[in-house]
Amino acid sequence: MQEDITSPFSLSGRTVLVTGASSGIGAHLARVASRAGARVVLAARRVERLHELAEALRQSGGQALAVAMDVTDRASVEAAFDAAEATFGVVDVVLNNAGVGNGQRVLEVSEQDWSHMLSTNLDGVWRVAQCAAQRLARAKCGGSIVNIASMLGLRVGTGYSHYCTAKAGVVQLTKSLALELARYDIRVNAIAPGYFITEMTDGYFDSEQGQAYIRNAVPMRRLGRLEELEGPFLLLASQAGAYMSGAVLAVDGGQLVGSL
Repeated sequence: MQEDITSPFSLSGRTVLVTGASSGIGAHLARVASRAGARVVLAARRVERLHELAEALRQSGGQALAVAMDVTDRASVEAAFDAAEATFGVVDVVLNNAGVGNGQRVLEVSEQDWSHMLSTNLDGVWRVAQCAAQRLARAKCGGSIVNIASMLGLRVGTGYSHYCTAKAGVVQLTKSLALELARYDIRVNAIAPGYFITEMTDGYFDSEQGQAYIRNAVPMRRLGRLEELEGPFLLLASQAGAYMSGAVLAVDGGQLVGSL
């Protein structure tokens, strides 16, 4: 069922490109964008998963396109935007979600691991955002870029030096882009999730150690549910957040204000 187009949270008439759309947060919020009335461009490296999701969205009455994208490769990013424009016109909403995550102690992180983390989680966000902004500026139509940062971009956790650094970069990148792009009516904001139930987290948080972490470190004493990201995303992507730019919304069960 499509959302009422009179709602300020509607995405009717918008083209939304979602990176990392093959699973987890990206796949979930792509479905949300479709329900809100958007034409949805699903981008990721695992194209076979994207085709399945695109078909499901079309079966539900939406418009969807699957495109291959590797955010570490400029040519791949440009080609994905070209394909999106050829089908739906200029992409005016971007959910910059693609990323990787793995825990490693600082003494064990290799040069390759460090470079891979920053290349994907920071450089990739910049690359997609710049590509989108350049096209929006040329089209003079304005738009919204929503970056997925992390709670760990706002505070640190043991064993995540490379991940924390990359996500802190996303936070500052979001603010810098918001400052420079406001004159083009391009809003740039970020969501900083805490720990959510996804394919990446299931194994650890099902363990005794993971359960203990939830009880001791998350004030709400539970993981986030993906549907709890829907409101923040729609706020930042739609006209409901028309006067918001440079904001970083923490959705973390209270961890950022947790007692030390």
